[in-house]
Amino acid sequence: MSPQGSGGSGPAGGGSGGRPPGEHGVDGLAHLDDTDMLERETATGEAPARAAAPGARRISWQKWTFMPVFLVAALLATWLWFRGARLDSIAHQAVDNGKVWLALRQHIQLTVVSTFFVLIIAIPLGIALTRARLRKFAPLAMAFANLGQAVPALGLLILLVIWLGIGARSAIVGMVIYAVLPVLANTITGLRGIDPTLTEAARGIGMSPTGVLTKVELPLAVPLILAGVRTALVLNVGTATLATFGGGGGLGDLISAGIITQRMPVLILGSVLTVALALLVEWLASLAELLLRPRGLEGTN
Repeated sequence: MSPQGSGGSGPAGGGSGGRPPGEHGVDGLAHLDDTDMLERETATGEAPARAAAPGARRISWQKWTFMPVFLVAALLATWLWFRGARLDSIAHQAVDNGKVWLALRQHIQLTVVSTFFVLIIAIPLGIALTRARLRKFAPLAMAFANLGQAVPALGLLILLVIWLGIGARSAIVGMVIYAVLPVLANTITGLRGIDPTLTEAARGIGMSPTGVLTKVELPLAVPLILAGVRTALVLNVGTATLATFGGGGGLGDLISAGIITQRMPVLILGSVLTVALALLVEWLASLAELLLRPRGLEGTN
């Protein structure tokens, strides 16, 4: 019988039985190369992250639950301790008749109003200072913003009280001056850090300057801008405690009353509420930062 009579077992056969042991086809080599490359990239941490599935949760359940549970536990423990503490008439005078809720409400109002003015001032100003016509004024604006934080907050508040008078207005102006720097600096940095080829490509397809700003530049700068807003919020919560020295109210009233009258329960209550509010605001701002970040820029949470 001739060699060709074997059913495809020779070199010309379509099966793999005629290949020497260990020999693979082109597809097999490609598959092995891809697998080996993926294993190496994974081992070195260079493998690209998988894109999140559409509709997948962008925030882990730990992120949603840990901080609220911690704050509830801390506030509950403080409330139970405060109820068991022995308060004299002076301490009762500082906390009775809804004064704690009034101070908390005033503190939140000071933070919200001052942060609102920070946003409507710092973000448009940061955008304007990255345009070609006003770019040369950016160092001067940053110098003034740095000056606002270089001056001690209490000294700045006293100067504003002398100028504007006693009340919440002086406190809000001082908080705005003190918190404008992180938002302004992050807005400028975020817009300047965009790859110029992206904006040139947008202009090349016929987009107007406004379209380039709203559809290309701002979405790419959103993570840095939101980080600046988050910092400004926490700064305002802390700075609002000084509003009491200018007649602006807030939780600083409780802290000041506890220090002046030497009533430790009142001091601890005001301090714990201030810290809890700062942590709550920071947590809410971190959630907003993750949820408002464009889909293409989000990382793994």
